[in-house]
This record gives sequence, C-alpha cells and structure tokens, in this order.
Amino acid sequence: MPNDTALFLGQFLRAPTTIGAVAPSSRRLAEAVCAPVPERGEPTVVELGPGTGPFTAEIQRRLEGRGHHMAVEVNEPMAVLLANRFPSVDVIHGDAAQLGRLLLDRGLRQADVVVSGLPWAAFPDAAQRTLLEAVTLAMSPTGAFTTFSYIHAIPLSSARRFRALLAERFEEVVPGRTVWRNAPPAFVFNARRPRP
Repeated sequence: MPNDTALFLGQFLRAPTTIGAVAPSSRRLAEAVCAPVPERGEPTVVELGPGTGPFTAEIQRRLEGRGHHMAVEVNEPMAVLLANRFPSVDVIHGDAAQLGRLLLDRGLRQADVVVSGLPWAAFPDAAQRTLLEAVTLAMSPTGAFTTFSYIHAIPLSSARRFRALLAERFEEVVPGRTVWRNAPPAFVFNARRPRP
C-alpha cells in the first residue's frame, strides 16, 4: 500500500537502526518467513518487528482464528496502525528484549513459533545477543524461529556474526531460498530447537 511505504520511509529516516527497511516486505517474503506457523492446534505465535503488517496478515491467514498471535513493535506509529488494521492480533508497543515478561503478562508460558522482521544486521553485537537470548528463552524446546536478511547485507560483519549466533543458539539452522520478488531481494533463515 502506498501509505504503508510512506510510513515506512518516514520512520526509517527517523530511526534507521530500529526500522531497517524503507518499504514493507512482499507477500512472497511473508509466505516464506511464516511457513513454520502450524496448520493445526492452538499455537502461540510471536511476531517481532511487524511494521505495517505483511507478516501479520500471512500469520493470520495461516492461523484462521486459532491460537494466540502476539506482535511486538517498538515503533509507536506502526504499532497503532497495526492494532487498528488487525484487531484480533495482540499488538504490543514494546521491546522484543522483554519477550519473556510480555508472554507471562498474558498468561502465556512459551512461544511455539517466533517470526522476526527485526533488522538483525543493523544491530550491534550486544543487541543481537540480548534479543536472541530473549527469543530462545521464551521459546518451547521444539519451537521454530524464522527471520530474513537482505541480500546486500549478507557480506556485512554484523550479518555474519548473527548467522554464527543463530548456530550457537539453535540446534538446527537451515538457510531458505532467496526471495527475489522482494525489494530488495531477501534470504530466509529457519531455526529450530533453541539450545538451553
């Protein structure tokens, strides 16, 4: 949507290290990143950095009213837009580093799936570690985590450091296919079974 692109660009210009993108993700990328959301049961799905909601829409499509979908967005204008756009989603204007507490506040024990739209390559080492630790501590032992990186960021030292951190924090990390039909093209990471 044109308004979403304008909001994204404006918020990116205000805080490029927390937004990390100049436009919303494509439907193709949303489908690839949200693939671990189960088709059955009552899962707890946590979405980090939902922005204007392309992943949110795909998660909602997959859940079809089942489970609990919690979306944590640090940017207030985007959190407000998301809450208005998706009234059935538990939208929180907050920090993903507080994920464990946010789940407990809602009476939820663990996340079965964590879908991340956070700009990992834009974060310094300490922030990457803090956030990924919060994620893995909040996940069920068989939980799934997915995120992505833009192709142009892959050679960056911060992106390489994040990939190493994923391997350190999860028993299984499988690189997905490149989603060329996204601006810019993006590469998906699928991780399972957080290490205690």
